[in-house]
Amino acid sequence: MSLKGKTYIVTGSYSGIGYASAEEIIRQGGKVILTATERHSRLLQESAQRLGEESTRWIAADLSDKAATTEIVNFAFAQFGAVHGLVNNAAYFPRNDLSNVDFDSFDTMMAVNVRAPLFLIKDLMAKTQVAGNDLTVVNIGSINAYCGQPDLLCYSISKGALQTMTRNLADAHAGKGLRINQLNVGWTLTQSEIDLQKNLGRPDDWHQHISPVFAPRGSILSPLEIASHVAFWLSDNSNPVNGSICDLEQYPVIGRNKIADN
Repeated sequence: MSLKGKTYIVTGSYSGIGYASAEEIIRQGGKVILTATERHSRLLQESAQRLGEESTRWIAADLSDKAATTEIVNFAFAQFGAVHGLVNNAAYFPRNDLSNVDFDSFDTMMAVNVRAPLFLIKDLMAKTQVAGNDLTVVNIGSINAYCGQPDLLCYSISKGALQTMTRNLADAHAGKGLRINQLNVGWTLTQSEIDLQKNLGRPDDWHQHISPVFAPRGSILSPLEIASHVAFWLSDNSNPVNGSICDLEQYPVIGRNKIADN
């Protein structure tokens, strides 16, 4: 496997897509740095223990803090001596629209969802170029990047910005040690989504009754399904593709005709 012996940073990786991606990377022979905020440090530690101490390290860092990106990168190099790839998975996603958006929420959203991925790449590139190895980046975007549902205004803006950043960096650094692509993920059954739906008053079995408008096969995506794509785009198997936006959904996002709801 092309991930064997390589080290990857996966942000927002105590559960959900991040954890599943870390698990798949390790299954394919790689090593992983897990990250999340301080309030999730216990869950991070437990996740690292499940994945195995030989191939996993963890660091609690708040990506809304400007110093966090350098802290994470320095930690990764101190632990494993090199970093070959980055999965920008961490995201802040409170629901808002034009009627209730506020400055603080917007600033935090952009700091975590856009600024942190950019400066993680910047800090990693500075070190990997000295170390003499290339860097492969997978940004976890969202189909909301194309427009977004009405109550995900700031989140949609941030994922659109991440999408443009992916293309810009790929264009500027093609052949210069950076390969970067983005996965625009559709509705996925993460723990965060389960908690959100519960807070919205949905029944415990809500995910078993999804309209075919949103899940033609009868169920939404799982973190494990996303993780297999993450591993592919990190690997040499996806070479030489660079700057691509891959939509991970059960239907064509652009130009889609809605399915009649039975």
